Formats: sequence, structure tokens, C-alpha cells
Amino acid sequence: MEETIGVTGAAQIPQQRGEQLLDTAVRYAEERHWDVFPGTWLEAVDGVDHCSCGDRSCALPGAHPAREDWAAQATGSATSARKAWSARPRASILLPTGRTFDALDVPETAGFLALARMERMDLALGPVTLTPNRRMQFFVLPGAAAKAPDLVRKLGWPAASLDLRTLGEGDWVAAPPTRFGGRGAVQWARRPTPANRWLPDVEEVVSPLAYACGRERHA
Repeated sequence: MEETIGVTGAAQIPQQRGEQLLDTAVRYAEERHWDVFPGTWLEAVDGVDHCSCGDRSCALPGAHPAREDWAAQATGSATSARKAWSARPRASILLPTGRTFDALDVPETAGFLALARMERMDLALGPVTLTPNRRMQFFVLPGAAAKAPDLVRKLGWPAASLDLRTLGEGDWVAAPPTRFGGRGAVQWARRPTPANRWLPDVEEVVSPLAYACGRERHA
């Protein structure tokens, strides 16, 4: 699912990318049963990529919701996803959290430390994204946003002291191969497979994530 754009002529690249975004969005809806919705996209102005939202200082250029009613726009229908990206072929692929999954969002360094530790512990993990702004998002069962703060406190960490965010209802994540401005594309640190279709509960992964965030905080 990672971005692979063949360089066969500059005029062909946008179309190839559009086709890839469409096919990937449809696959997320069809194979993973994830809701998807099209976000903003990148537009070249004088050779520089800018966000389609028009804000030259956009914090997430090409990778945020394009409409205020994005939650109602999100769909789990492959047919609707195909129609949405056919109309906006360059749109980013965004996934609402709080529906089929929540996400735990941590800094990249803490995320890789926790991922290595969880693999050594042989924990069952869901998909994990790696974003160009150096964040990692661990997919877990819905409900994590409500549980995580208390779980972190019980582990001995003041929740506000850790750079560990929970993304639930009303939030979203950008999915591969969405691009963030000129910083590159979202990638899978742990890609979706049939084996990780069943997601872990937040209780199973929050301890190594909190520990890794705590280590980074005191590094």
C-alpha cells in the first residue's frame, strides 16, 4: 500500500497518484471495513506544493479534513469511496477514529522503542502508521480515548506529563500513502494484514507506550 509512483513523464504522475489513492481508499473500505473520507490535497503553485485549503501556513498541508462535516462524509462503502475519490482523485485518505478503531499517538522515537519492546513481549498488535511529522499511531479497539488517561495514571504517570495522545470519536488519522506537504508520505510501520485484523485493547499496549514516552521525556 506504500507509495510507488513511476517516473514516466511529469504529466502522468498526478494521474498515477490519483489512481493509487482511489484504489487504496477503496481497499481500506472493502478489505479492512474502515470508514474513509477524502481530505485536502496538494496543489503546485510556482513549483511549490501548497494545501488546497488555501492557507499558506497550513500545519498539515494536503492532509486534513476539507469540510467541517467530514464525520458525516466518512463512509465504509467501497462504492461510495470509489465515487468520492473519482471526484477528487488527489484527495488525501483520512480515517475517522472512534468507529472501528481508536489510535494512540506518540513521538516516533518512543513509538519505535515501544514497538520493539512489544514485539519482544510477543504482544498482538494492530496496524501502526508512521507520519512525516515524526509521529506514530497505534491502532487499538474503540474506547481507548476514554480509558487511556486513567490507565496511564495507574501506571504512575501524570497523563499530562507524557506526549501520548489518544484519538477517538471526533478525531482522525491520515492513512498511507497520504502526503504531508513536501515532507513525504505516511507509511506503515506495521502494515495491515489478515493476522492483525483483530485489534488489541488499549490495556494491552498502553504500558510499553507510556514507558517509552516517559523515557523520551527524561532523555
